[in-house]
Amino acid sequence: MSIPGVQVHLDLREPHTHRVLVTLSASAPAEHFVVSLPGWTPGSYLIRDYVRQLEGLSAEQNGRVLALTRLSPSRWRVEGASPHEPVSIRYGVMATELSVRTCHFDQDHGFFALAAVVLELEGQRWQPHQLTCQLPAQWQAFTPLAAAADGGWLARDYDQLIDSPLEVGAHTLHQFQVRGVPHRWVTWAGDARDASWFHERYPSFFEDVRRVCEACCDLLAESAPASRDYLFVLHLLDDGYGGLEHDDSCVLVYGRRNLEAEHGYRKLLQLIAHEYFHQWNVRRLTPAELRPIDYQQASVVPTLWFAEGVTSYVDQWLPLRAGLSEPEDYLHDLGEDLSRYLLSPGRFVQSLQTSSEEAWVKLYKPDAYSGNSQISYYLKGAVIALCADLHLRQNGSSLERVLQGLWRSHGAVGRGYQQQDLLAAFEAACAGLGSILERWLTSVDDPDIDGYLLSVGLALEPEMAAHPWSGAVLKVQPNGLQVQRIWRQSPAERAGLMVGDELIGLDATRLTLVEQWERLLSAGASHELLISRRSQLRRLRLEPGAPAVKRYRLVTLATARPEQEAARAAWLRPAGR
Repeated sequence: MSIPGVQVHLDLREPHTHRVLVTLSASAPAEHFVVSLPGWTPGSYLIRDYVRQLEGLSAEQNGRVLALTRLSPSRWRVEGASPHEPVSIRYGVMATELSVRTCHFDQDHGFFALAAVVLELEGQRWQPHQLTCQLPAQWQAFTPLAAAADGGWLARDYDQLIDSPLEVGAHTLHQFQVRGVPHRWVTWAGDARDASWFHERYPSFFEDVRRVCEACCDLLAESAPASRDYLFVLHLLDDGYGGLEHDDSCVLVYGRRNLEAEHGYRKLLQLIAHEYFHQWNVRRLTPAELRPIDYQQASVVPTLWFAEGVTSYVDQWLPLRAGLSEPEDYLHDLGEDLSRYLLSPGRFVQSLQTSSEEAWVKLYKPDAYSGNSQISYYLKGAVIALCADLHLRQNGSSLERVLQGLWRSHGAVGRGYQQQDLLAAFEAACAGLGSILERWLTSVDDPDIDGYLLSVGLALEPEMAAHPWSGAVLKVQPNGLQVQRIWRQSPAERAGLMVGDELIGLDATRLTLVEQWERLLSAGASHELLISRRSQLRRLRLEPGAPAVKRYRLVTLATARPEQEAARAAWLRPAGR
């Protein structure tokens, strides 16, 4: 008797083991067929080798064990099956890594990025997959998948299944609607009392989220969300920040300490806006290189600057459009991003397009020297989006209109875009902008940020550090001061300092505090450094430079002309005002 599609069963009854037991049941497609586990999950561009958490793989048919031959670390050939007869594949997956793109399972909850859990059966990718779970008493399962008539949940194919995160636990479900579309929200905070504390502290939270969601719809000129049933999962931890988008859901991580910080609640709304807007930009308005997705290897995607950078630009803008923040709040947050960008030496080494293309090997694998040689496509992409938006507004258009046009021409009809499609869309909105944008993407030169800010009566004001510049970032460790970072082309680099060096003395003074180091430095002087590297003492000469810019602040110009103020007001006008 053949089994329609693939049945996926997860045994989650023993959370203390941190292990999920998986059973896949399907009709054998052939005598020999291949099963494989994805190496990555969409939205997080890094080969993660999920197979390292898989154990005890076996295959069985009619009580007979089938042979398995490993073809690669994450691919096996099942041999000797009777075609079209039911076959069962069983294995375990350790779930001990708490992030939005991995799996975590303990006595408090379980979270599963199903790309790390469910094997793909050869020939079954585009067939229906039904998911069922066995849970501890009092636990519930939360997933964006539609309920199946005979129990569990039904995915139209393998892609939809592994794009559907699974959260389980004794959580409280909150429900609301956005333009008639049902939305669900579940918060895991380690302790149910902490989840209650969060929602009691922010009684207007779900109304605020609804308004942010509606602002996303309005930005695309859509009357309703792209998803027909949307799920939010929030992991409220002590520390943390991040999210991962899916077609019909998103998973968020936010720290309680972040909420206690100034602007913390607004930053949470921006994170929500970022991931929610992705249901259009990325999930449905998709780079052609990701249609279809190759789960086994990296695909070079030159347009991640648009997928993530543009989204990073609008995520600060959307709470403003929703009437949940003020223009001064937006300018404060934008100023912080511009300051981070201008203080990133890697922007002079790696172009924005190259940053997109090298995401798989650089952005998600940072080290102490990464800031000197690379720039985030999130950060620079947002800066380019700002400049493009202000350029368009000077010429009677806007980034909003470009997004709406691309949504209609590509996203709404399921057509993947390429770099030239994006450039053509900007060119159509403003003659000449396509070639300007191409230069911004391929060059390491900055766009005219100051000029574009001036057009709306704004300027970046530098704040100088109070001490000479060494280019070394230090941290107090139990054994003394240690070098955490060295800026490229800095006095510290010229002196020969390395990350990991222990600073013992400066001239005739023993070093123990960062403040002491800063106080003893003199611009233009030649200091003798005593350091320890790999337990060997060395002496180096350091010649600090004049104080450098510590940060930039975005300020409104008192001398702004009426037309500049009018342009700024139009740019920052919340929806409905």
